[in-house]
Amino acid sequence: KPFSWVPQENLLSYEDMFEFIKVSIDEGITKIRLTGGEPLLRAGLPNFIKMISDYSPTIDLALTTNAFLLEDVAQELKDAGLKRLNISLDSLKPEVAHHIAQKDVLKKVLRGIDKAQEIGLGIKINCVPLEDINDGEIVDLLEHCKNKGYEIRFIEYMENSHANVKSGLNSAQIQKIISQKYNITKGERVGASPSQDYFLDDGYKFGIIEPHLDDFCSDCNRLRITAEGYLIPCLYFEDALSIADAIKAKDIKKAAEILKLVLKNKPEKNKWNSEEGSDRAFYETGG
Repeated sequence: KPFSWVPQENLLSYEDMFEFIKVSIDEGITKIRLTGGEPLLRAGLPNFIKMISDYSPTIDLALTTNAFLLEDVAQELKDAGLKRLNISLDSLKPEVAHHIAQKDVLKKVLRGIDKAQEIGLGIKINCVPLEDINDGEIVDLLEHCKNKGYEIRFIEYMENSHANVKSGLNSAQIQKIISQKYNITKGERVGASPSQDYFLDDGYKFGIIEPHLDDFCSDCNRLRITAEGYLIPCLYFEDALSIADAIKAKDIKKAAEILKLVLKNKPEKNKWNSEEGSDRAFYETGG
């Protein structure tokens, strides 16, 4: 489907983004995730990853991708310093995957995931269960990931005015489907993870992300920066501050001040069903 592309001159360069990342690391950020849209579409990504890894070899550096382009670049990404992947996989049926992506993608996506696992990249699978689309595959996807040896997180559908589906399954529905075949045990919530862990009797762990919970935002420690340089404290929060001028000018003090201000302004209460909620498309913000 068509998108309104942002003019190239309005986008941050890799050098600009690297300046921001250096400030973030120096201010105590320990995890960085590169998202999109689809980050593998942007030329020069492995070099950018290497810049980050060289600056901070111990940083937890991850990437979110649909894995369609992953097979050919997985080794290069790992060699550059990438440690983990979050991969969207909503179906194991070619026709359903085609319906979702509007393209024959499944075989190539699965090869990309296999390649990433083969070379030792950490993998988490994300799936959004939707009524009458892939809700009949929840157990199949769970078993596929269990057999492959990586974790799957089921994500409740997140409403947004730019999205065209309103039929996502909630956590209770997902648990009910899985419990028809497996005993499941709820785990302890760990740290600031957005995922609630559950365990099968054999110890396999899967997660459910429930963004509609009132306390979902209370321990969130994430900030997002858009390709245009806006710092956003929350996916559902309209307020954003531009850090572009500060990092382009290499004004480290100003950039750090903006970073701290946005972090201070993170909402403690969920905004998803609020008049304060953002109309910004998720593909503009990043996951």
